[in-house]
Amino acid sequence: MTSSPALAADSLSAVQRGLAHALERPSGLDDHDRVDALRALEELVCTATAAQAALAAELDASQRALQADAGTRAAEQGRGVASIVAFARRESRHRGERHLGLATIVRTELPHTWAAWSTGHVTEWTATVIARETACLPLEHRLTVDETVAADADHLATLGQHELVGLLRAEAERLDPASVVARRRRAESERSVTLRAAPDTMAWLTALLPVKEGVAVLATLTRASDSARASGDLRSKGQFMADTLVSSVLGRQPATHATTDPMTAGRTPAVPVSLGLVMSDSALLGTSDEPAHLDGYGPVPAELAREIVCDALTRDEQVWVRRLWTRPTTGELVSMDSRQRIFPATLGRFVRLRDRVCRTPWCDAPIRHTDHPEEHSRGGPTSARNSQGLCEACNYAKQAHGWRARHAPDDTGSHVIETTLPTGHSYRSRAPAVATVRQAAIPPLRIDYVLAG
Repeated sequence: MTSSPALAADSLSAVQRGLAHALERPSGLDDHDRVDALRALEELVCTATAAQAALAAELDASQRALQADAGTRAAEQGRGVASIVAFARRESRHRGERHLGLATIVRTELPHTWAAWSTGHVTEWTATVIARETACLPLEHRLTVDETVAADADHLATLGQHELVGLLRAEAERLDPASVVARRRRAESERSVTLRAAPDTMAWLTALLPVKEGVAVLATLTRASDSARASGDLRSKGQFMADTLVSSVLGRQPATHATTDPMTAGRTPAVPVSLGLVMSDSALLGTSDEPAHLDGYGPVPAELAREIVCDALTRDEQVWVRRLWTRPTTGELVSMDSRQRIFPATLGRFVRLRDRVCRTPWCDAPIRHTDHPEEHSRGGPTSARNSQGLCEACNYAKQAHGWRARHAPDDTGSHVIETTLPTGHSYRSRAPAVATVRQAAIPPLRIDYVLAG
């Protein structure tokens, strides 16, 4: 009888169960031994992530070979592997792509870093930093930097991130200054502005800028804030800088400190663009406090949703109300009034409002494509039933050889899409509920879609 490979799932599960069982009772260790155990577990985690990288690289090679045998074009071979890695690690496709890229590079192009990582001296993030900061270098120079920085694994383990980055950049500039300049110019071409949700119904608006412009913007806002506060403005430095930034972008004159209190001074009117706000009729009329959903952001309190609508009405701005209906047993969107749009545009908007974010588990990226789970080329209809909202990357991934998807409703009648990976694994994604499920005796809940602004 032969033993299973050390990295087989059942062997690893046995180790995991052993650790879980040990956590059910006190360790019985003194403080010195507790610290030693913490360090040992940290090294175990590091080695475990290295093992994940090794398996991801093997999976990539295997899938590329299968796709080549299936006649997939060379440029498209490897498509979808990052999504499989993400599924296995329960992370977004973007993170899966990072994990896979690191796995395919470190073992062959950064051998000393790989040795330090696989023996538990450094974390996956440290390996990522080394790979990132040497990405602009040709292989010969990359190997040189790897040997200089990571040959001594014990020393590498003592470096902080800023110290490590400084050392890597210094070596890269010494060996190949031209590649560093080219990398900087390429990075400047990738400048962008993004938005993500923050706690307490706030939002992080992030601008990725060339360093010169970034420093200049901050210095300008700082000077304006210092001047205003010296003149008696009641707002904090951060409040004034935020208000000035918004007013400048919207082209509006900011309010002065003399008109109101510091919590609301300088607050500009609502952004004059269309806002997709999904809320129940009872929440809109103030008879319930069911949370609403703001398209492109996420859940917002009913009080804030009513404030958005009321602000638009008091400024005599146009407000459109579009009727949507939910399934009374699950609370998910099932239909939408289509009188204002032609069908394809209305269907696309409905799918975005129903699914909110990419339907791939753990992705959470904004919806960019309305996808046919059952491909249109194979007879799949263009309908709400045969649709799902996906981000661009996840939609392209499922076009790879061996991926399949279908509509698979459950007993509740929910909109469920079942996706099968080339490895035979599958997952189901269910459309999120947009309203609290009511008792069966209450008529189906009507949802209002409000375009404010």
